[in-house]
This record gives sequence, structure tokens and C-alpha cells, in this order.
Amino acid sequence: MKLDDIKKLHQKKYRQALGHYLVEGEHLVLELQKAAARQPALKASELYVTDAYAHWAGPFKTHHVSDRQMALLADTRTPQGILAVVPTPSLNVAHMPEAGEKAVYLHEVQDPGNLGTILRTLAWFGGFRCLLSPGSVDPYNPKVVRASMGALFHLPLETEVPLDSLGRRYRSVACLDLNGEKLTATSFSQHDCYLFGNEARGVPREALDNLAATPYTIAGKGEIESLNLASAVNMCAYELVRSS
Repeated sequence: MKLDDIKKLHQKKYRQALGHYLVEGEHLVLELQKAAARQPALKASELYVTDAYAHWAGPFKTHHVSDRQMALLADTRTPQGILAVVPTPSLNVAHMPEAGEKAVYLHEVQDPGNLGTILRTLAWFGGFRCLLSPGSVDPYNPKVVRASMGALFHLPLETEVPLDSLGRRYRSVACLDLNGEKLTATSFSQHDCYLFGNEARGVPREALDNLAATPYTIAGKGEIESLNLASAVNMCAYELVRSS
């Protein structure tokens, strides 16, 4: 890929048009290499390195660039000197869930840091699939990629999943609500899909009613009005794993 095209991958429309995204930094490239050993499609990734990483050995085709060129290609202000251009998998195809798999559906999540943190948590625990609604932040936004710390390579992920499709795909759906049962209720772990709303607006009440979503609450004693989205998902994921 031409260097001018790589620079364009900072923008979603070009990531979609060119079918690639950027992975930047030593840790993420190491995670990419681990994943490529199990996912042959990732072996088509290409590596760009400066003198600082000229020694790097891996399975990818490697290109040497100057520090100045790296500064133009990278999304970070002070790049380490190593990045990869990775082919984007097809993410808008529904898959049958694996045995025991739980789905986490995120409705119009907007914050890249929130999404990256959620992906990292789900990949850490394992046994989860992440579904993103239309209007959600691009999971291949460079900020999401960095915040995920490589989780993108290890977690089943789907994008552009309509909210109203959950009722057809899953037998039962759970959501968070201040008036729901406690998260520690035995029934919490018995659902197939766990629905979380936009950071500011949540999920439309009509949609929750149509899905017959069962409400649960994260009990708290403080005066604050709500939890951060990523924190809420993290607690729910932990409770599902703990009670399994």
C-alpha cells in the first residue's frame, strides 16, 4: 500500500474503502503476530518500521521508513517506530453462537476509550461475542485499537447489528435498569444476550419493551447518578464469569 494511502487510514471512510486499519506500537504488533498464528487472514498484514525496529523478525512483509515518514503515518504524537497495516475482516455477517457463548450488545456506543476497554475486558474473560449497533464508533478507530490492547484480534465482533434483530437471534435478553433485580440474582446468568445503551441516552424504552428485556441493576450506595458504560459492562462480565 502506498504511504499516502496509509495516512488516509486515520479516517473511517478510507478504512472502509481500502479495507485496512492501523495497528501501532510494539505491544499491539506482538499481539497481532500471536493472532496471525491462528488466523491465516492476518498474515496478509504488512509492517512498517524505522531504524529502531530494523531488527524486528516476524511473519509479515516488512518495509523500512524514515522517522519523518513514520511520524506522518502514525496516529500518535510520539510513535514508537513500528506499525502494521492490517486487513479488516468482514464484521457485518451474523454468526451462530458457539456453545456457552454470551453476547454483549452495545447500542450506539460513542466513546473510543469505552469501546476499547470493553473489548479488552470481554477478551480477557473469554466466552463473549461483541455486537455493535449502527451508529456506534468504528472498532478500528486508532483510539479504540490502542485502548483494546490487542483484544480486537481475539474477540468475535460484529458491526451494524440492528437492535430489533436481537429478538430473532436470542432467546432472552437482559439489560440494566435502576429498578431491576440485583446483578447477583441467579437468573442474571441465564440470558443469551446482554444489552447496554449509549453513554448519554441509554436504550430507547420502546425497544426494550419490544425485546421483553429483563432488567437488572448494579446496586450502589453512593450519591452519583450513574456508572461509566465500560465500568458497567466490566462488572456484568465479571459477575457472569463468577457465577458460571
